[in-house]
Amino acid sequence: MKKVNLPLTNEIIKSLKAGDQILLSGTLLTARDAAHKKMIEHIERGEKLPFEIKGQIIYYTGPCPARPGKIIGPAGPTTSGRMDTYTPKLLDLGLIGMIGKGNRNDDVVKAIKRNEGVYFGTVGGAGALISKCITSERILAWTELGAEAVREIEVVDFPAFVLIDYLGNNLYEINREKYKRM
Repeated sequence: MKKVNLPLTNEIIKSLKAGDQILLSGTLLTARDAAHKKMIEHIERGEKLPFEIKGQIIYYTGPCPARPGKIIGPAGPTTSGRMDTYTPKLLDLGLIGMIGKGNRNDDVVKAIKRNEGVYFGTVGGAGALISKCITSERILAWTELGAEAVREIEVVDFPAFVLIDYLGNNLYEINREKYKRM
């Protein structure tokens, strides 16, 4: 298992291969469907986003409220495909990575390759365990979205897999081919 400190550099991205198991430590953004829609609306109106997207990784989650004494509630991944409409534009604007669950469409894979980004996956259903890796959180934008507001979180040893690397190698396709041969 590789330990990876954020922010990601081009050198680190190029060292990651589909299938690698990693532990991320550093700063991530969180955003889901509603926040992605707002980001694109801002961009299409020519407005500046209320946070920096360049060089960022977005974790597709909408954390539950924190229990007393906790930093954050369960924060499991949501299905990434719901962001596929928005993701190519964000990658073209400098987003370098995403974390979620599930496969991505061809336009996203092409944008990952074009921009030398990376798509990580983490385990669905493990939101309570994942939240233990989050050491701080603050809302950056759109508090009216509640759980879907854009947050900045600090993580330590956040478990993930490289699902699609910067060359477009896709763990879902690699494993599908592997099982066809069995």
